[in-house]
Amino acid sequence: MANEPQSPVKDPNYDLISVLEASLKMVFQAETYARDAEKAGDTELAEWFRKIQENNRKAGDQGSEMLKQRLQNRAS
Repeated sequence: MANEPQSPVKDPNYDLISVLEASLKMVFQAETYARDAEKAGDTELAEWFRKIQENNRKAGDQGSEMLKQRLQNRAS
């Protein structure tokens, strides 16, 4: 799409780091959202936020491992 922002750096590792940062940030944000939903008595929404949180935690773990491997390979 023409209106999508372009990555400032044409580097797959930069993109990996950007997505990793966004995933880990969402882990913390989803916790806040889940607590807000719980305070409002909306357990369905709170559970959904916790699922989103877990998915982002897994993505963060996977991205972290990929980055670690790439940095080790680059150092070799």
